[in-house]
Amino acid sequence: MKPGEGTYQAYVSILKEELLPAMGCTEPIAVAYCGAVARRTLGTLPDRVEVEASGNLIKNVKSVVVPNTGHRHGIPAAVAAGIVAGNPDKQLEVISQVTAAQQAEIGAFLEKTPVEVRLAETPLIFDLVVTLFRGSARAKVRIANFHTNIVLVEKDGRELLRREVTGDTEGGLTDRSCLTVAGILDFAGAVDLEDVSPLLDAQVTCNMAIAEEGLRGDYGANVGKVLMSSHPEVLSAGGPSAVRLRARAMAAAGSDARMNGCELPVVINSGSGNQGITASVPVVVYARAMGVERERLYRALVVSNLLAIHQKSTIGRLSAYCGAINAGAAAGAAIAYLEGGGLDAVSHTLVNALAISSGVICDGAKASCAGKIALAVDSGILGWEMYRQGQQFLAGEGIVKKGVENMIASVGRLGREGMRETDREILHIMVDKWMSGD
Repeated sequence: MKPGEGTYQAYVSILKEELLPAMGCTEPIAVAYCGAVARRTLGTLPDRVEVEASGNLIKNVKSVVVPNTGHRHGIPAAVAAGIVAGNPDKQLEVISQVTAAQQAEIGAFLEKTPVEVRLAETPLIFDLVVTLFRGSARAKVRIANFHTNIVLVEKDGRELLRREVTGDTEGGLTDRSCLTVAGILDFAGAVDLEDVSPLLDAQVTCNMAIAEEGLRGDYGANVGKVLMSSHPEVLSAGGPSAVRLRARAMAAAGSDARMNGCELPVVINSGSGNQGITASVPVVVYARAMGVERERLYRALVVSNLLAIHQKSTIGRLSAYCGAINAGAAAGAAIAYLEGGGLDAVSHTLVNALAISSGVICDGAKASCAGKIALAVDSGILGWEMYRQGQQFLAGEGIVKKGVENMIASVGRLGREGMRETDREILHIMVDKWMSGD
């Protein structure tokens, strides 16, 4: 693959579209962004707010702490933050510059302004409408299919912007069907790092910083700190086991912090900060332990990021399937690449990892995501260690298919089609509880 070729440029574009900075869990940030655009459209603070959200959005917003809101959580806090203090020009960093005074204003706004949240009647997995009212004035904004995709802006019933929404198609983004495992490895070996280093510089800096903060601070269930403190003998002995433990713990710690109100930014992958952390932090930990040069690390990060995107594009951005599992498998495969593995090693690592942990459910963004990330990273590393010792899971064993692309398709079918009913049950359990106020 050569720079300038169509496929090469598509791979670069995909990375630029997916490796974006975001502060806070991306679903509540999308709500804040929608609220901020609606506030700008209305031109004043509203006296009433309505939010209609698809079930998967509610699932991923209801329990996670929204940063810069005084440790509030849920859709009302997210939309209020966007309305009162959001800068819509910053998109997924819409509430990254909230002052202490504005935090107080968010609280006052929530006390005096009714915010009605409804489950949207929509066939879309990702669908959000925020409507603001001020007397007889009204502004409505809709986001569909991905976090910053504004498809409707109305003021007083007059359309200022409208884009057609045709199913779950992510219009305006580069077609992901060009991605293959072989193509990703070809691209990683050929890519001019000047084309991707700004993205990867930010990913390493931001995601390692929040992982380190997660180990320092007190966030959620502190999964990363529990892992580190539970195995002091492993850390003191050093060697491969210590590196593996640190990779799991630091990835989990990044999620600990992010899910529980830390205000540091994260570079996301496939619309998810947790997936961005999982695809990058373990690879950086291994690279630093190995003492490899920056170029080798960045080529491995290209592998990890694109493998995560490739897998997730077959499932969809939101589903009942935990996306951290894909990212953990991608990280394990990138560690294999970092240690000199080629296509065979990367492919078998990915298949082994997916065979181990596919089927872990997504029940929303919250503290337990960190535990799932630790599991995902462990599965990815185990997949590589199995290959290195000549072991593998064989085609026909469960959902395992012969050939890595067939395995990715198999898992994609499981996540997108097979878990639809699981997704509905998860939503019923969570939304029924949310509607009852428990």
